[in-house]
Amino acid sequence: MSPAFGAMEVEHYSKGVLLEPFVHQVGGHSCVLRFNDKTICKPLIQREHQFYETLPTEMRKFTPQYEGVVSVSFEEDEDGNLCLIAYPLTGDHDNVENLDNSDCEPKSKLLRWTNKKTMLLENEKISKEWVRQHRKEEKMKSHKLEEEFEWLKKSEVLYYTVEKKGNVSSQFKHHNPWSMKCHQQQLQRMKENAKQRNQYKFILLENLTSRYEVPCVLDLKMGTRQHGDDASEEKKANQIRKCQQSTSAVIGVRVCGMQVYQAGTGQLMFMNKYHGRKLSVQGFKEALFQFFHNGKYLRRELFESVIKKLTELKSVLEKQESYRFYSSSLLIIYDGKERQEVAVDSDPEDLEDLSEESSDESAGAYAYKPTASTVDVRMIDFAHTTCKYYGEDSVVHEGQDTGYVFGLQNLIDIIKEIRDESSE
Repeated sequence: MSPAFGAMEVEHYSKGVLLEPFVHQVGGHSCVLRFNDKTICKPLIQREHQFYETLPTEMRKFTPQYEGVVSVSFEEDEDGNLCLIAYPLTGDHDNVENLDNSDCEPKSKLLRWTNKKTMLLENEKISKEWVRQHRKEEKMKSHKLEEEFEWLKKSEVLYYTVEKKGNVSSQFKHHNPWSMKCHQQQLQRMKENAKQRNQYKFILLENLTSRYEVPCVLDLKMGTRQHGDDASEEKKANQIRKCQQSTSAVIGVRVCGMQVYQAGTGQLMFMNKYHGRKLSVQGFKEALFQFFHNGKYLRRELFESVIKKLTELKSVLEKQESYRFYSSSLLIIYDGKERQEVAVDSDPEDLEDLSEESSDESAGAYAYKPTASTVDVRMIDFAHTTCKYYGEDSVVHEGQDTGYVFGLQNLIDIIKEIRDESSE
Protein backbone atom coordinates (compact mmCIF):
# COMPACT_ATOMS: atom_id res chain seq x y z
CA MET A 1 0.00 0.00 0.00
CA SER A 2 1.26 3.47 -0.79
CA PRO A 3 1.52 5.65 2.33
CA ALA A 4 -1.44 7.72 1.17
CA PHE A 5 -4.89 6.59 0.04
CA GLY A 6 -6.73 8.01 -2.92
CA ALA A 7 -9.87 10.01 -2.11
CA MET A 8 -12.24 7.17 -2.95
CA GLU A 9 -10.23 4.70 -0.88
CA VAL A 10 -10.30 6.99 2.15
CA GLU A 11 -14.05 7.37 1.86
CA HIS A 12 -14.47 3.61 1.51
CA TYR A 13 -12.23 2.88 4.46
CA SER A 14 -13.97 5.39 6.73
CA LYS A 15 -16.96 3.06 6.46
CA GLY A 16 -14.92 0.00 7.27
CA VAL A 17 -12.89 -2.55 5.33
CA LEU A 18 -13.98 -6.16 5.25
CA LEU A 19 -10.92 -8.24 6.15
CA GLU A 20 -10.28 -11.58 4.49
CA PRO A 21 -7.83 -14.43 5.12
CA PHE A 22 -4.34 -13.73 3.86
CA VAL A 23 -3.96 -16.79 1.69
CA HIS A 24 -0.17 -16.77 1.52
CA GLN A 25 0.34 -17.27 5.25
CA VAL A 26 2.26 -20.56 5.48
CA GLY A 27 3.27 -20.60 9.16
CA GLY A 28 2.81 -19.05 12.58
CA HIS A 29 -0.21 -19.19 14.86
CA SER A 30 -1.26 -15.54 14.76
CA CYS A 31 -4.00 -14.80 12.24
CA VAL A 32 -2.86 -12.66 9.29
CA LEU A 33 -5.58 -10.90 7.30
CA ARG A 34 -5.73 -9.19 3.93
CA PHE A 35 -6.50 -5.47 4.23
CA ASN A 36 -6.02 -4.80 0.52
CA ASP A 37 -3.71 -5.96 -2.26
CA LYS A 38 -0.59 -4.38 -0.76
CA THR A 39 -1.32 -4.44 2.96
CA ILE A 40 -1.98 -7.13 5.56
CA CYS A 41 -2.87 -6.83 9.22
CA LYS A 42 -2.47 -8.97 12.31
CA PRO A 43 -3.47 -8.70 15.99
CA LEU A 44 -1.44 -6.08 17.79
CA ILE A 45 0.98 -7.47 20.37
CA GLN A 46 2.53 -4.70 22.42
CA ARG A 47 6.10 -5.99 22.20
CA GLU A 48 5.94 -6.45 18.41
CA HIS A 49 4.38 -3.02 17.99
CA GLN A 50 7.18 -1.51 20.04
CA PHE A 51 9.73 -3.28 17.85
CA TYR A 52 8.31 -1.73 14.68
CA GLU A 53 8.09 1.69 16.34
CA THR A 54 11.77 1.61 17.39
CA LEU A 55 13.21 -0.41 14.52
CA PRO A 56 16.88 0.39 13.75
CA THR A 57 17.23 2.04 10.33
CA GLU A 58 19.61 -0.61 8.99
CA MET A 59 17.06 -3.36 9.69
CA ARG A 60 14.15 -1.78 7.83
CA LYS A 61 15.00 -3.33 4.48
CA PHE A 62 14.80 -6.76 6.12
CA THR A 63 11.37 -6.33 7.74
CA PRO A 64 7.91 -5.54 6.33
CA GLN A 65 7.14 -1.83 6.21
CA TYR A 66 5.06 -0.84 9.23
CA GLU A 67 1.99 1.16 8.18
CA GLY A 68 0.06 1.94 11.34
CA VAL A 69 -2.67 0.60 13.61
CA VAL A 70 -6.36 -0.04 12.95
CA SER A 71 -9.34 -0.97 15.07
CA VAL A 72 -10.99 -4.28 14.16
CA SER A 73 -14.43 -5.49 15.19
CA PHE A 74 -16.56 -8.37 14.05
CA GLU A 75 -20.20 -8.94 13.24
CA GLU A 76 -22.26 -12.05 12.73
CA ASP A 77 -24.89 -12.00 10.00
CA GLU A 78 -28.19 -13.87 10.02
CA ASP A 79 -26.55 -16.93 8.50
CA GLY A 80 -23.94 -17.15 11.24
CA ASN A 81 -21.08 -15.83 9.09
CA LEU A 82 -18.51 -13.87 11.07
CA CYS A 83 -17.10 -10.77 9.38
CA LEU A 84 -14.03 -8.87 10.55
CA ILE A 85 -14.16 -5.14 9.83
CA ALA A 86 -11.25 -2.68 10.09
CA TYR A 87 -11.72 1.01 10.96
CA PRO A 88 -9.27 3.89 11.40
CA LEU A 89 -8.36 4.56 15.00
CA THR A 90 -10.24 7.53 16.41
CA GLY A 91 -9.92 9.47 19.65
CA ASP A 92 -7.18 9.67 22.25
CA HIS A 93 -8.40 6.52 24.00
CA ASP A 94 -7.24 4.48 21.01
CA ASN A 95 -3.59 5.46 21.32
CA VAL A 96 -1.52 2.34 21.81
CA GLU A 97 0.17 2.64 25.19
CA ASN A 98 0.87 6.32 24.36
CA LEU A 99 3.95 5.34 22.36
CA ASP A 100 5.64 8.22 20.56
CA ASN A 101 5.89 7.39 16.88
CA SER A 102 7.14 10.80 15.77
CA ASP A 103 10.33 9.23 14.40
CA CYS A 104 8.59 6.27 12.84
CA GLU A 105 8.30 5.88 9.11
CA PRO A 106 5.94 6.44 7.37
CA LYS A 107 4.99 8.80 10.23
CA SER A 108 1.36 7.71 10.19
CA LYS A 109 0.77 9.01 6.65
CA LEU A 110 -1.47 6.01 6.20
CA LEU A 111 -3.78 6.91 9.05
CA ARG A 112 -4.75 10.48 8.27
CA TRP A 113 -8.40 10.34 9.22
CA THR A 114 -10.50 12.88 11.04
CA ASN A 115 -11.51 12.26 14.64
CA LYS A 116 -14.80 14.13 14.22
CA LYS A 117 -17.80 12.64 16.00
CA THR A 118 -19.70 12.54 12.72
CA MET A 119 -17.25 9.98 11.38
CA LEU A 120 -17.48 7.98 14.59
CA LEU A 121 -21.22 7.73 14.10
CA GLU A 122 -20.71 6.75 10.49
CA ASN A 123 -18.31 4.01 11.58
CA GLU A 124 -20.82 2.63 14.05
CA LYS A 125 -23.49 2.53 11.38
CA ILE A 126 -21.44 0.48 8.90
CA SER A 127 -23.73 -0.89 6.25
CA LYS A 128 -24.70 -4.45 7.03
CA GLU A 129 -26.06 -4.63 3.50
CA TRP A 130 -22.55 -3.99 2.17
CA VAL A 131 -21.15 -6.77 4.31
CA ARG A 132 -24.01 -9.10 3.40
CA GLN A 133 -23.52 -8.50 -0.32
CA HIS A 134 -19.81 -9.25 -0.10
CA ARG A 135 -20.46 -12.42 1.88
CA LYS A 136 -23.06 -13.50 -0.67
CA GLU A 137 -20.52 -13.21 -3.49
CA GLU A 138 -18.03 -15.33 -1.56
CA LYS A 139 -20.49 -17.81 -0.16
CA MET A 140 -20.60 -20.44 -2.90
CA LYS A 141 -16.86 -20.92 -3.06
CA SER A 142 -16.49 -20.62 0.72
CA HIS A 143 -18.80 -23.57 1.43
CA LYS A 144 -16.86 -25.80 -0.94
CA LEU A 145 -13.51 -24.64 0.36
CA GLU A 146 -14.42 -25.18 4.01
CA GLU A 147 -15.20 -28.81 3.25
CA GLU A 148 -11.89 -29.21 1.45
CA PHE A 149 -9.96 -27.56 4.27
CA GLU A 150 -11.24 -30.08 6.80
CA TRP A 151 -9.12 -32.78 5.17
CA LEU A 152 -6.41 -30.46 3.92
CA LYS A 153 -5.62 -29.30 7.48
CA LYS A 154 -4.98 -32.87 8.56
CA SER A 155 -2.09 -33.29 6.11
CA GLU A 156 1.42 -32.12 6.94
CA VAL A 157 2.55 -32.17 3.30
CA LEU A 158 0.05 -32.05 0.50
CA TYR A 159 -0.23 -31.35 -3.20
CA TYR A 160 -3.20 -29.50 -4.59
CA THR A 161 -3.89 -29.62 -8.32
CA VAL A 162 -4.70 -26.26 -9.87
CA GLU A 163 -7.52 -26.37 -12.36
CA LYS A 164 -6.37 -25.98 -15.94
CA LYS A 165 -8.95 -23.32 -16.69
CA GLY A 166 -8.27 -19.81 -15.55
CA ASN A 167 -5.16 -17.91 -14.60
CA VAL A 168 -2.71 -19.70 -12.30
CA SER A 169 -2.31 -16.65 -10.07
CA SER A 170 -6.09 -16.36 -9.56
CA GLN A 171 -6.40 -20.07 -8.79
CA PHE A 172 -3.56 -19.75 -6.32
CA LYS A 173 -5.56 -17.41 -4.11
CA HIS A 174 -7.86 -20.04 -2.65
CA HIS A 175 -5.96 -23.10 -1.57
CA ASN A 176 -3.68 -22.49 1.40
CA PRO A 177 -4.97 -24.60 4.31
CA TRP A 178 -2.75 -23.03 6.99
CA SER A 179 -4.08 -19.50 6.43
CA MET A 180 -7.65 -20.76 6.70
CA LYS A 181 -6.84 -22.66 9.88
CA CYS A 182 -5.43 -19.53 11.54
CA HIS A 183 -8.34 -17.44 10.30
CA GLN A 184 -10.95 -19.83 11.68
CA GLN A 185 -9.18 -20.03 15.04
CA GLN A 186 -9.03 -16.24 15.29
CA LEU A 187 -12.75 -15.91 14.54
CA GLN A 188 -13.57 -18.53 17.14
CA ARG A 189 -11.51 -16.76 19.81
CA MET A 190 -13.17 -13.45 19.06
CA LYS A 191 -16.61 -15.02 19.08
CA GLU A 192 -15.99 -16.63 22.48
CA ASN A 193 -14.91 -13.25 23.90
CA ALA A 194 -17.74 -11.32 22.25
CA LYS A 195 -19.56 -10.52 25.48
CA GLN A 196 -16.48 -8.96 27.04
CA ARG A 197 -14.87 -7.45 23.96
CA ASN A 198 -15.67 -6.61 20.36
CA GLN A 199 -12.90 -4.14 19.53
CA TYR A 200 -9.33 -5.21 18.79
CA LYS A 201 -6.24 -3.35 17.65
CA PHE A 202 -4.38 -4.74 14.62
CA ILE A 203 -1.15 -3.51 13.07
CA LEU A 204 -0.89 -2.85 9.35
CA LEU A 205 2.13 -4.24 7.53
CA GLU A 206 3.39 -4.41 3.97
CA ASN A 207 2.17 -7.43 2.02
CA LEU A 208 5.47 -8.94 0.94
CA THR A 209 3.84 -11.22 -1.64
CA SER A 210 1.98 -8.47 -3.53
CA ARG A 211 4.52 -8.07 -6.33
CA TYR A 212 4.57 -11.76 -7.19
CA GLU A 213 2.01 -13.40 -9.46
CA VAL A 214 2.40 -16.84 -7.89
CA PRO A 215 4.25 -16.38 -4.58
CA CYS A 216 6.42 -19.26 -3.39
CA VAL A 217 6.97 -18.72 0.34
CA LEU A 218 9.34 -20.39 2.81
CA ASP A 219 8.85 -19.63 6.52
CA LEU A 220 11.90 -20.52 8.63
CA LYS A 221 11.89 -20.43 12.43
CA MET A 222 15.26 -18.95 13.33
CA GLY A 223 17.57 -19.40 16.31
CA THR A 224 18.53 -22.11 18.78
CA ARG A 225 16.08 -20.79 21.38
CA GLN A 226 12.40 -19.98 20.88
CA HIS A 227 10.99 -19.03 24.31
CA GLY A 228 10.89 -15.42 25.44
CA ASP A 229 12.31 -14.18 28.72
CA ASP A 230 8.79 -13.86 30.11
CA ALA A 231 7.74 -17.43 29.24
CA SER A 232 6.25 -19.60 31.97
CA GLU A 233 8.21 -22.66 33.07
CA GLU A 234 5.76 -24.87 31.18
CA LYS A 235 6.08 -22.79 28.00
CA LYS A 236 9.84 -22.68 28.35
CA ALA A 237 10.10 -26.45 28.72
CA ASN A 238 7.80 -26.99 25.76
CA GLN A 239 9.80 -24.70 23.49
CA ILE A 240 13.11 -26.22 24.57
CA ARG A 241 11.73 -29.67 23.76
CA LYS A 242 10.64 -28.57 20.29
CA CYS A 243 14.10 -27.16 19.60
CA GLN A 244 15.87 -30.29 20.84
CA GLN A 245 13.65 -32.55 18.74
CA SER A 246 14.11 -30.52 15.55
CA THR A 247 16.91 -28.97 13.52
CA SER A 248 16.68 -25.78 15.64
CA ALA A 249 19.08 -27.11 18.28
CA VAL A 250 21.55 -28.49 15.72
CA ILE A 251 21.70 -25.78 13.04
CA GLY A 252 19.61 -22.92 14.49
CA VAL A 253 16.86 -23.05 11.87
CA ARG A 254 13.84 -25.22 11.03
CA VAL A 255 11.04 -25.21 8.47
CA CYS A 256 7.89 -23.58 9.83
CA GLY A 257 5.89 -23.61 6.60
CA MET A 258 6.18 -23.64 2.83
CA GLN A 259 4.16 -23.21 -0.32
CA VAL A 260 5.63 -23.88 -3.77
CA TYR A 261 4.09 -23.92 -7.20
CA GLN A 262 5.07 -27.03 -9.16
CA ALA A 263 5.08 -25.93 -12.79
CA GLY A 264 5.81 -29.47 -13.95
CA THR A 265 2.52 -30.87 -12.63
CA GLY A 266 0.43 -27.72 -12.18
CA GLN A 267 0.20 -28.43 -8.45
CA LEU A 268 0.65 -26.39 -5.31
CA MET A 269 2.77 -28.01 -2.63
CA PHE A 270 2.19 -27.10 1.02
CA MET A 271 4.32 -28.13 3.99
CA ASN A 272 3.35 -27.14 7.54
CA LYS A 273 5.31 -26.68 10.75
CA TYR A 274 4.51 -30.14 12.10
CA HIS A 275 6.37 -31.74 9.23
CA GLY A 276 9.14 -29.17 9.54
CA ARG A 277 9.77 -30.18 13.15
CA LYS A 278 10.33 -33.81 12.15
CA LEU A 279 13.03 -33.10 9.57
CA SER A 280 16.64 -34.16 10.13
CA VAL A 281 19.42 -31.86 8.93
CA GLN A 282 19.49 -33.82 5.67
CA GLY A 283 15.70 -33.59 5.50
CA PHE A 284 15.94 -29.83 6.01
CA LYS A 285 18.38 -29.61 3.11
CA GLU A 286 16.03 -31.66 0.92
CA ALA A 287 13.13 -29.36 1.86
CA LEU A 288 15.18 -26.34 0.80
CA PHE A 289 15.97 -28.08 -2.49
CA GLN A 290 12.27 -28.72 -2.96
CA PHE A 291 11.49 -25.06 -2.29
CA PHE A 292 13.80 -23.95 -5.09
CA HIS A 293 12.61 -26.66 -7.51
CA ASN A 294 9.50 -26.05 -9.58
CA GLY A 295 8.92 -29.67 -10.54
CA LYS A 296 10.73 -29.22 -13.85
CA TYR A 297 14.06 -27.70 -12.93
CA LEU A 298 15.95 -26.08 -10.07
CA ARG A 299 15.63 -22.31 -9.93
CA ARG A 300 19.40 -21.81 -9.87
CA GLU A 301 19.11 -18.16 -10.88
CA LEU A 302 17.75 -17.41 -7.39
CA PHE A 303 20.71 -18.70 -5.40
CA GLU A 304 23.14 -15.79 -5.71
CA SER A 305 20.51 -13.22 -4.83
CA VAL A 306 19.23 -15.08 -1.75
CA ILE A 307 22.79 -15.83 -0.55
CA LYS A 308 23.74 -12.18 -0.94
CA LYS A 309 20.70 -10.99 1.02
CA LEU A 310 21.15 -13.55 3.80
CA THR A 311 24.81 -12.59 4.11
CA GLU A 312 23.89 -8.90 4.31
CA LEU A 313 21.24 -9.62 6.95
CA LYS A 314 23.77 -11.61 8.96
CA SER A 315 26.16 -8.66 8.87
CA VAL A 316 23.40 -6.30 10.05
CA LEU A 317 22.34 -8.55 12.93
CA GLU A 318 25.91 -9.03 14.11
CA LYS A 319 25.94 -5.31 14.85
CA GLN A 320 22.65 -5.22 16.80
CA GLU A 321 23.63 -4.85 20.43
CA SER A 322 21.39 -6.73 22.94
CA TYR A 323 18.62 -7.68 20.48
CA ARG A 324 17.17 -11.20 20.84
CA PHE A 325 14.69 -12.36 18.20
CA TYR A 326 13.17 -15.28 20.07
CA SER A 327 10.56 -17.19 18.03
CA SER A 328 11.03 -14.86 15.07
CA SER A 329 10.74 -16.21 11.53
CA LEU A 330 12.53 -15.49 8.28
CA LEU A 331 10.63 -15.44 4.99
CA ILE A 332 12.13 -16.23 1.60
CA ILE A 333 9.80 -15.37 -1.28
CA TYR A 334 10.03 -15.64 -5.05
CA ASP A 335 7.66 -15.87 -8.01
CA GLY A 336 6.66 -19.38 -9.00
CA LYS A 337 5.43 -18.29 -12.41
CA GLU A 338 7.69 -19.85 -15.01
CA ARG A 339 10.29 -17.44 -16.24
CA GLN A 340 10.91 -17.11 -19.92
CA GLU A 341 14.24 -18.38 -21.15
CA VAL A 342 16.18 -16.15 -23.53
CA ALA A 343 19.12 -16.64 -25.85
CA VAL A 344 22.45 -15.83 -24.21
CA ASP A 345 23.44 -13.52 -27.05
CA SER A 346 20.05 -11.83 -27.40
CA ASP A 347 19.85 -8.08 -27.72
CA PRO A 348 18.21 -6.67 -24.55
CA GLU A 349 15.65 -4.78 -26.63
CA ASP A 350 14.49 -8.05 -28.17
CA LEU A 351 14.00 -9.92 -24.91
CA GLU A 352 10.55 -8.54 -24.16
CA ASP A 353 9.24 -9.86 -27.47
CA LEU A 354 10.27 -13.46 -26.85
CA SER A 355 7.34 -15.72 -26.10
CA GLU A 356 7.48 -19.12 -24.45
CA GLU A 357 6.55 -20.71 -27.75
CA SER A 358 9.37 -19.11 -29.71
CA SER A 359 11.78 -19.96 -26.91
CA ASP A 360 10.78 -23.62 -26.98
CA GLU A 361 11.01 -23.83 -30.77
CA SER A 362 14.47 -22.32 -30.79
CA ALA A 363 15.88 -24.45 -27.99
CA GLY A 364 17.86 -26.62 -30.36
CA ALA A 365 19.58 -23.75 -32.10
CA TYR A 366 20.70 -21.51 -29.24
CA ALA A 367 22.02 -21.69 -25.71
CA TYR A 368 19.45 -20.35 -23.26
CA LYS A 369 19.50 -19.03 -19.71
CA PRO A 370 16.66 -18.03 -17.34
CA THR A 371 15.79 -14.36 -17.11
CA ALA A 372 16.59 -12.66 -13.81
CA SER A 373 14.11 -13.27 -10.99
CA THR A 374 13.64 -11.30 -7.81
CA VAL A 375 13.78 -12.98 -4.43
CA ASP A 376 12.91 -11.37 -1.10
CA VAL A 377 14.29 -12.06 2.37
CA ARG A 378 12.48 -10.59 5.40
CA MET A 379 12.28 -11.09 9.15
CA ILE A 380 8.77 -11.34 10.64
CA ASP A 381 7.05 -12.07 13.98
CA PHE A 382 8.55 -10.09 16.85
CA ALA A 383 6.15 -10.90 19.70
CA HIS A 384 9.04 -12.17 21.87
CA THR A 385 11.78 -9.82 20.70
CA THR A 386 13.71 -7.99 23.38
CA CYS A 387 16.57 -5.50 23.66
CA LYS A 388 18.02 -3.16 26.27
CA TYR A 389 15.94 -0.26 24.94
CA TYR A 390 12.76 -1.95 26.19
CA GLY A 391 12.86 -0.43 29.65
CA GLU A 392 10.31 -2.77 31.22
CA ASP A 393 12.26 -5.96 30.45
CA SER A 394 13.71 -7.67 33.51
CA VAL A 395 16.45 -9.41 31.51
CA VAL A 396 18.99 -7.39 29.52
CA HIS A 397 21.17 -9.26 27.04
CA GLU A 398 24.59 -8.21 25.79
CA GLY A 399 26.03 -8.55 22.31
CA GLN A 400 24.47 -10.09 19.22
CA ASP A 401 21.81 -12.79 18.98
CA THR A 402 24.27 -15.63 18.45
CA GLY A 403 21.55 -18.27 18.03
CA TYR A 404 19.92 -16.38 15.17
CA VAL A 405 23.27 -15.57 13.51
CA PHE A 406 24.28 -19.21 13.87
CA GLY A 407 21.10 -20.26 12.06
CA LEU A 408 21.67 -17.73 9.29
CA GLN A 409 25.21 -18.95 8.67
CA ASN A 410 24.07 -22.57 8.47
CA LEU A 411 21.24 -21.58 6.13
CA ILE A 412 23.72 -19.81 3.86
CA ASP A 413 26.06 -22.81 3.91
CA ILE A 414 23.28 -25.27 3.03
CA ILE A 415 22.01 -23.14 0.15
CA LYS A 416 25.57 -22.91 -1.16
CA GLU A 417 25.83 -26.70 -0.95
CA ILE A 418 22.64 -27.09 -2.99
CA ARG A 419 23.93 -24.57 -5.53
CA ASP A 420 27.33 -26.24 -5.88
CA GLU A 421 25.96 -29.78 -6.05
CA SER A 422 23.42 -28.82 -8.70
CA SER A 423 26.08 -27.29 -10.93
CA GLU A 424 28.33 -30.36 -10.91
